[in-house]
Amino acid sequence: MLYSSVPAHEKRAAFRARLASGELIRMPGAFNPLSARLIERKGFEGVYISGAVLSADLGLPDIGLTTQTEVAGRSAQITRMTDLPALVDADTGFGEPMNVARTVQALEDAGVAGLHIEDQVNPKRCGHLDGKQVVDEDTALKRIRAAVDARRDGNLLIMARTDIRAVEGLAAAIDRAKALVDAGADALFPEAMADLSEFEAIRAAVDVPVLANMTEFGKSDLFTVDQLRDVGVNIVIWPVSLLRLAMGAAERGLDQLVGEGTLKPMLDDMQHRADLYDLIDYEGYNAFDTSVYNFDVRK
Repeated sequence: MLYSSVPAHEKRAAFRARLASGELIRMPGAFNPLSARLIERKGFEGVYISGAVLSADLGLPDIGLTTQTEVAGRSAQITRMTDLPALVDADTGFGEPMNVARTVQALEDAGVAGLHIEDQVNPKRCGHLDGKQVVDEDTALKRIRAAVDARRDGNLLIMARTDIRAVEGLAAAIDRAKALVDAGADALFPEAMADLSEFEAIRAAVDVPVLANMTEFGKSDLFTVDQLRDVGVNIVIWPVSLLRLAMGAAERGLDQLVGEGTLKPMLDDMQHRADLYDLIDYEGYNAFDTSVYNFDVRK
C-alpha cells in the first residue's frame, strides 16, 4: 500500500550487487508510476525512466526541451511506486559540469539507483535520429567527473552514454568508451550500435557493465535478451515500448468510438476494473484506515 518501503540506498546496493553477479538486468521503460508497478509485478529486474518518454508525455519532441526539475519530479513519482531499482536518462546533465553535479544530486534525492549522462552537444536530440553532434572528449570527460564527484551515495550508478558511433564510427566509440570509463564511469551505454558484433567490441574494450538500448524503429536491430547476453551485455532497456503500446491501443480505441460509437467490442482488450484495482491496491488502502474510508471494491 502507498509507496515502496525499500529505501533508495538499499535499492542502489541491490542493483550494484545484481550487476556484479553477471546477471543480465531487464529494464522496460515506465511511462508513469502505475506502469512501473506493473513492470515489477511481471517479474522484471529494474525500471527505466526515459527522457524521450517524458518529452512525449508532455507533447514535446526529444530535443532537450525538458528540464532537470521535470525529470527529477517524474523520477521521484516512479521510484517511490516500486521496490525495483530505477535507471534514469539524465540527458547531457542539463548544462555545464556544475549543472551536471546538481542534476546528479537532484536525481539522487529522487531515489534513482542510477543515471546516465551523454556526450551529445547541448541541447541534445534523440539518439536514433540523424544529424546528432557530440562534444569533444575533454567536455565529455568533465561531465562524467562532475557526476562522480557530486554523488553522495557511492552506490549510485553513474553511467556514461556515448553517441559518437553514429557520428564518427565504431573505432571512435571504442576510444570514447575507454576514456569515459577511465574518467570514472561505472557503466557504459553505447548508443545506436549497428549489430551484435559492435556490442561485442564495446564489451571487449571496457571492464564495466554495458547497456543495450532496444528501442523500436531505431538504428539498432531488435535483438533478444539471449542474443545480448551471449555477447556480454549486462543491462537491456526498452525505453519507449510501453508508451508505444499504450498509445497504439488508445488510437485504436478512439477509432472504434469514431466509427461505431461504442467500445463494447474492445472490452477484452482493456485492463479489467478488478485488475486495475488490484494493481493500485484498493483493498490495502481500505484496510489501512476503515474509520476514514470504508468502501467495497467493485469487481
